Amino acid sequence: MNQDHEGYFHFTGKGRLEKSINSLSGLLQGIAIDGKVSEGEVAMLRMWLLDHQDVAHRHPFNELVPKLSAAVADGVLDPEEREDLQWLCERLSSHEFFDMVTADLQRLHALVGGIAADGVITTEEMRGLSDWLGEHAHLRTCWPYDEIETLTTKALGDGRIDEAEHQMLLDFFREFLAVLDERTIARPLAFGGPDQTIGALCAVVPEVSFEGRTFCFTGASSRFKRTEFEELVRQLGGEALPGVTAKLNYLVIGADGNPCWAFACYGRKVEKAVALRRKGVRVVILHENDFHDAVQDAG
Repeated sequence: MNQDHEGYFHFTGKGRLEKSINSLSGLLQGIAIDGKVSEGEVAMLRMWLLDHQDVAHRHPFNELVPKLSAAVADGVLDPEEREDLQWLCERLSSHEFFDMVTADLQRLHALVGGIAADGVITTEEMRGLSDWLGEHAHLRTCWPYDEIETLTTKALGDGRIDEAEHQMLLDFFREFLAVLDERTIARPLAFGGPDQTIGALCAVVPEVSFEGRTFCFTGASSRFKRTEFEELVRQLGGEALPGVTAKLNYLVIGADGNPCWAFACYGRKVEKAVALRRKGVRVVILHENDFHDAVQDAG
């Protein structure tokens, strides 16, 4: 940034944010409009990164910059990387979604974490949560609103919370205590299906087979690079897919992330896998730790 601009930068932050994300979104569409991405076009994305180094630590650039940096690191932007980035740009540039929905989702995370903080969940707390959910119906279709609403409806169905229901609520809500102490939510547990039953988002104690099975990875990992993950799957007799389709058997969610991110730790692939599961497609969503356990068992 030119030093002459620094004095009034904070007055134009919102406008610059909109322009920056829109410009990246346009670049992603433009460079792939012919179905091919050249070295010169990848260089344009690197130029965008250089132009935003001074704000790379600020939200939402701290979501976009690492994603884009990783995507162009090898000099190639594949279709899945481009779609992930385009999805993220759309989420972060939507006024309705970002300004209102994101703020309310973050409040919901902290709200259920607060309910679970003392280890006891009461009927009165669940009624209060139910009222809050009713007042924020615009969050429907956004994880974890639907899942929490399903749990709440089930728990209050007979006017009392039995022991099994209490444990289910406590297990799920405790995951959101991570928001309060700045750890990443490592294992989101539940989702609501079309029949309003409760299942696991990340499989619990899953049985994982590699031979002839398909795998896809999403998120960040400190233990291996994406290419290493793909090679490991192939060595064990499986196939690594770049994206989520009805042919996918396992989606592996990386354990690393940033609890301050609004969308980067919950991306397009997870959203698509959950949508497929709700349609009856048998996609197993694995936490990275369970994937490593399965690799060790297979080895």
